[in-house]
Amino acid sequence: MSRRVLTHKRIENRMREPFRIAGYQFDSMPSVVASIEQDGVAGRGEAAGVYYLHDDPAHMAAEIERVRDAIEAGAGRAELQELLPPGGARNALDCALWDLEARLTGQPVWRIAGLDAARPLVTTFTLPADTPEEILDRLAGFPPVEAIKLKLDGDLPADIARMRAVRRARPDVWLGVDANQGYSAESFEALAAALVEAGVALLEQPVRRGEEAQLDGWRCPIPVAADESILDCVELDRHRHRFDVVNIKLDKCGGLTEALRMVDLARRIGVRLMVGNMAGSSLAMAPAFVVGQYCEIVDLDGAWFLSEDTVAAAMYDAGTCRVPQGFWGGL
Repeated sequence: MSRRVLTHKRIENRMREPFRIAGYQFDSMPSVVASIEQDGVAGRGEAAGVYYLHDDPAHMAAEIERVRDAIEAGAGRAELQELLPPGGARNALDCALWDLEARLTGQPVWRIAGLDAARPLVTTFTLPADTPEEILDRLAGFPPVEAIKLKLDGDLPADIARMRAVRRARPDVWLGVDANQGYSAESFEALAAALVEAGVALLEQPVRRGEEAQLDGWRCPIPVAADESILDCVELDRHRHRFDVVNIKLDKCGGLTEALRMVDLARRIGVRLMVGNMAGSSLAMAPAFVVGQYCEIVDLDGAWFLSEDTVAAAMYDAGTCRVPQGFWGGL
């Protein structure tokens, strides 16, 4: 094997419009793209990091530099799991190694991962925690969709108005809501009643990371998903009794390798599967698409919201997503 060359760069990922969730507003979601070249072939991986853990592009770049020598000397995916903790840097490098292997061997990533094929996936499209009027304006600009995820902000009357507005406009769609850590136990019952009234099918991350014990003893009438509360296999095992669904994100768990381990663990312990994204570009969506092949709920709309993603137009069609042929991992 010839010596590898590792490079990385920052990309801005500017959004078409500002995007608001509980406690944050995003105008862009900067990412780091890593490239690993070997024998004249390059594999790429993108990571946006984990904003609520201060895993930003500067931190990711520093972490990548910390393992440069090992990667260029030939460290593989297994070694990478020991070299770096879960997070964006490991995600970018891990996905670049998957892509590199696919290109060197001529085998698509889905086959290397043990799948028989890669099918298009119905994905949710996400609405921010804006006013009902702003939400409906955004909804009118969506492509044809079969599933919607609505962001909440923890203000229950305002959140009820948001849910009612979306449900009136689209009584036909699958509707999930993402509380983004905005609620606490004293509001659970009122929130649950509002969710049932609006025909909501999933409640994602109602409580703050680290305060999951508030869920103990609560019987929510709809499935509850963990996002911020579960980063990787260790935390999935820790919180298995508190959540019905786990939202696997490659930036959180540190790449496709760990994500597939989470798929296996979730299946064994009876936790339902969801795949999500941190609003990266099409390059970030591509390896998550592999995880989505195993998932009941898919939330891979991030690239659609970017203003300068030239691949996104080929990735989304009539509420589904797929990876354009030859773009990443031989998919």
